[in-house]
Amino acid sequence: MHADPKGVLTGVHFIDGDHACCEGLLAAGARFSSGYPITPSTEVVERFAQRIPTVGGVFIQMEDELAASITLQGAVWAGAKAFTVTSGPGFSLMMEHIGLAAMTETPCVFVDVQRGGPSTGLPTLPAQADMMQARWGSHGDYGMIALCPNSPQECFDLAITAFNLAEEFRTPVMLMLDECIGHMTEKVVIPEAEKIEVTPRRWTSEPPETFQLFKPKADMVPDMVKAGDGYSIHVTGLTHDERGYPNMTVDVQDRSVRRLVNKLTPLANERAIFETADLDDAEVVVVSYGITSRVAQRALKLAREQGIKAGKFRLISAWPFPTERLRALAGRVKAMVVPEINLGQMVLEVERAAAGKCKVIPVSHAGGTVHNPEVILKAIVEAAR
Repeated sequence: MHADPKGVLTGVHFIDGDHACCEGLLAAGARFSSGYPITPSTEVVERFAQRIPTVGGVFIQMEDELAASITLQGAVWAGAKAFTVTSGPGFSLMMEHIGLAAMTETPCVFVDVQRGGPSTGLPTLPAQADMMQARWGSHGDYGMIALCPNSPQECFDLAITAFNLAEEFRTPVMLMLDECIGHMTEKVVIPEAEKIEVTPRRWTSEPPETFQLFKPKADMVPDMVKAGDGYSIHVTGLTHDERGYPNMTVDVQDRSVRRLVNKLTPLANERAIFETADLDDAEVVVVSYGITSRVAQRALKLAREQGIKAGKFRLISAWPFPTERLRALAGRVKAMVVPEINLGQMVLEVERAAAGKCKVIPVSHAGGTVHNPEVILKAIVEAAR
């Protein structure tokens, strides 16, 4: 492997989603990762451990996922772009520190390569049952960004997007792969570093005597500093004022938590990331994400061959959820069919968005494998009647 001076492994590659994800994280500027081995995500940090000495950075294998999920935050406050990778049980262990990252507005990336659960479940087989956990897994109110690739190419592309959004909004970002996407091998095109847009950290230009670590700018996002820059700062998971000092008043709690949620509002609608096809005349729309969207593509083709006007809406940014986009669509179709490898998670959001304007039909699968396209086709046919 030969990387350019910025560490980007340019060219055309035939690699799996986990390795492509690692390359995207490196291209985004990640130079620190702390992790703990867990199937089916380990290949991401195995490759990172191999690659990072060639570009300058650090990988640390921690004693467990709790240690990994807090160590990366220390690296961020020391100035690094940092991430961790996990799956299933490890994701559950990281929830306390995901809440800390949200409260302290620490820009970082958590990669979750989903597998069957609950508990140890199916370590080597796919599921999509961590989607609600990604949004609501930690306690309290906060906003969350979660991206869902459906190919190794998107694992590369969305890894960069994840870091860019983390830096822009000063927030943790979830990259939600699944076992199939993580282990799927396809062509991945990696452009030259100069052609990759990378969002820098929001370093302050204010002097130490006036800077406040949690004072928001016009977009509701504060600037940052790092340890060693000569600023006196206080970073805490307690409810805090704009200086970062603990403040237990109701007013500060309300103002702080509302901002954590509202600063991500632009991503819910006008900047939501999704893929659509055949919506102009659609009577039935399949809403899907991740590996299931690729299986659904076959069902949509078969439906069109049968004369059914079926269209596609693929969630790429799953959180914040694109409620307004789907609500507008619900007003002009008969039904939305939602296949996912769980017993009903994102379908609940589709139902909420549809607000009774059309039928919403779940196509559930408990995990271990992907759907049979015929099962999704059957739901499309029934919805079209």
